[in-house]
Amino acid sequence: MIILPIRTESVVRRTPTLNYILIGINAVCFLLLDEGLFGGAMTEFKQRYLFFRSDEPALHQFFTYQFLHADVMHLLGNMIFLWVFGNSVNAKMGNGPYLVFYLAGGVFAAWGYGWMNPGFSYLLGASGAVASITTAYLALFPRSRVTVFVWLFFFIHFIELPAMVIIGVKIIVWDNIVAPWLGQSEQIAHGAHLSGYFFGFAGALGMLLVRALPRDQFDILAVWKRWKQRRDFSAVMSDPAAAARAQHGSVARQVSYDPNERSEHDASIEKIADLRGQIAGALERGDVDEGVTLYEQLITDHPDQCMSERQQLEIARACYGSGRFEQAAAAFRRLVESYPQSVEVGNVGLLLGIIYARDLKKFDEAEPYLAGAMDALRDEERRAQCGEWLERVRAALGKSEVEATGE
Repeated sequence: MIILPIRTESVVRRTPTLNYILIGINAVCFLLLDEGLFGGAMTEFKQRYLFFRSDEPALHQFFTYQFLHADVMHLLGNMIFLWVFGNSVNAKMGNGPYLVFYLAGGVFAAWGYGWMNPGFSYLLGASGAVASITTAYLALFPRSRVTVFVWLFFFIHFIELPAMVIIGVKIIVWDNIVAPWLGQSEQIAHGAHLSGYFFGFAGALGMLLVRALPRDQFDILAVWKRWKQRRDFSAVMSDPAAAARAQHGSVARQVSYDPNERSEHDASIEKIADLRGQIAGALERGDVDEGVTLYEQLITDHPDQCMSERQQLEIARACYGSGRFEQAAAAFRRLVESYPQSVEVGNVGLLLGIIYARDLKKFDEAEPYLAGAMDALRDEERRAQCGEWLERVRAALGKSEVEATGE
């Protein structure tokens, strides 16, 4: 059976020039150093100067071995993996950092191979460097799906699998741990592969941690953070008293659940946590429309929910900008109620009052927000604007100055 990844769903947003060049260099080196063209002399030259020797390697061999391959199938196998996973990694890192990362992965793979094979043996091929790029892809795009070519006897299939499954389970665990233990593929340098896999994942993770690579909602750190948030949220909400306080505030009272009710409650909490994670992810990647759609789904089923202050503000502004004034007012109102100490409460109160007065003609609802904004605002221009709208609203309500001030 043959299982081979052929493409990923991750979007390549800029041309992976360096990856194309590396593939070309590997192909050219194979053609120029082909033993069929030059015979035994070329074989002897490569073994003496270019192959990596595990017992006493020369410094240059840590690099030269990476561009040599035993045969066409060896070359094609490595280059397919480099094409499938390297294009996205190159686009994410940029050309310069990607070149350094690729070569460093190959160097570390050779060092790991030499450490695991201290006796005399040769190592050649781009497998170590390609392995590092493969697990770098896993760290950067863990939720991506990979299209896999499967050839089983006379049946050919194309299936999609999560990157974590095809890279973590099939490529790393099965091909390089289980298969060697079963006595298969003795001629493959599994030590170099495993060293490359370790370097690629750890290196990409480190670059994300120190912000050497731009963070997004798709990388392994974001996935771990959302998982931890869901776990913590579920743990807190598993306490009936905490769940009641979250839903009903100070009037909450603890209720007891029978096992069926508790199961339904836990499922509801998990659904809320999942929706909140999806909303946060959509906003982080700039898909505000998707975030608003998911938010409306959240509050339809759970009207007590509110996102983080920044996310709630972004959702409310998006609703307002698209002319959905009722939804915008509800989102802004939820923000003010949930974050009364926010530095934005004055500006939000002013905007909320304007929406109720100008767009919805609900002057009685506009007045308290405008009056509250007058107390919270410090900018004189904003206070003047708020004062003008407050006068209009009170005039529309037929209130005199004495009635408005309560004197």
